[in-house]
Amino acid sequence: MATPGGGAESLPGARAQLEALAADHAARVAAGTADAHLPESWRFARLDPAALKRAAVLILFGRLDDQPAEHPHDVVPGELDLLFVRRADTLRKHAGQVAFPGGKVDPGDDGAVAAALREAEEETGLDPAGVDVLGALAETELPVSNFLVTPVLGWWARPSEVFAVDPAESAHVFRVPVADLLDPANRVSASVSRGREKFTSPAFLVQGALIWGFTGIVVSRLFDELGWTLDWDASREHRVR
Repeated sequence: MATPGGGAESLPGARAQLEALAADHAARVAAGTADAHLPESWRFARLDPAALKRAAVLILFGRLDDQPAEHPHDVVPGELDLLFVRRADTLRKHAGQVAFPGGKVDPGDDGAVAAALREAEEETGLDPAGVDVLGALAETELPVSNFLVTPVLGWWARPSEVFAVDPAESAHVFRVPVADLLDPANRVSASVSRGREKFTSPAFLVQGALIWGFTGIVVSRLFDELGWTLDWDASREHRVR
């Protein structure tokens, strides 16, 4: 179980950077120049427009809680962490994988932002009233399940206790210091084999968990766009079965 940290109001530099990034994505979406494609190294299939579904995930930045960073540095303004869930091992799809809170946009949702907050509350028990929505990033394709996913940037202004609400859906809810995600020693390239083909994605080995695939790509791209990424060795491979 993760415990609440203090308010994140003392980290205006990071918040401003995230708001600027969301505004940039909105401008690119409006101009029709946003690129939703996953890298070719992780392209298992192509989207089927006739059966396309939409989902949303919450990328929630908060002030570092009682789990200190193992490798603090000066890249990030202040101490931040990110909220993740580990899917239950019994799920039919994405079993045991680490992900952002989120899920399918339902007909009753008022758009992607509402869906991301609803799913996050259902999965982690967080109080949506304590989350300031900074904006949304461009939709990202997830061809393996034929989804277009909207990443929603959130700022945890008033953190609340989080936990795995439904063990049948989520095995663990946890917060990871951003400094540890950025640490080059924790970065690898995850690889999976499908027949004679091998696919790779940026990945992070933190707190005994592997953050890879779609989530790893989104996190890696986010850090790149924010200018927070530290040089890391992409040739370090971690094979996933």
